[in-house]
Amino acid sequence: MRRLANILIACAVAAITAGCASSPSRFYTLSPTAVTTAPPLSSYTVSVGPVSLPEVVNRLPIVIRTGPNQVSLSEFDRWASPLKAEISRVVAENLVLMLGTPQVTIFPQSLPADASYRVMIDVLRFDSEPGKAATIDAMWTVTSAKQEQTHRRRTTVTEPTQGDDYSALVAAHSRALGRLSADIAKMIREIEEQKH
Repeated sequence: MRRLANILIACAVAAITAGCASSPSRFYTLSPTAVTTAPPLSSYTVSVGPVSLPEVVNRLPIVIRTGPNQVSLSEFDRWASPLKAEISRVVAENLVLMLGTPQVTIFPQSLPADASYRVMIDVLRFDSEPGKAATIDAMWTVTSAKQEQTHRRRTTVTEPTQGDDYSALVAAHSRALGRLSADIAKMIREIEEQKH
């Protein structure tokens, strides 16, 4: 009887191991989409963050919108790092290229008080629909430290996917964040122009 139990346990372990081996997790990162246009280097500094997200998408498994009131978690498709950190990093990298300043840092790695501009982003929607679109709806604030001015805006972007897989979905989110970054960069440039 003990031998039969050991055989059954060994079979169960082998089946679980085989199932895990046949379906490895895939990890994704967002990427900057800004194109360097070689603007003159700027002397000001920018601090990006904090970024807030709805708790429903603030997790490593990619959350898929399946209906108006329903989502599902992708079991094997995950973010390589927390989504808040991914968004902060990509917006910062886009701003480096768009503003022509290498002095863009990510909160809390830098203190916002030390920056010429502070960018805070409140993501209201981060919807993922494979084979359809990536949607980002965000309220964002640019605060000018020297002028003590705060400018609030909202950017809503729906970017169609260019394929049915998760790589295409993540690329669409990257493009949507590029458009959000462009709105932020435009606001910072406008504030800078008002100084002259």
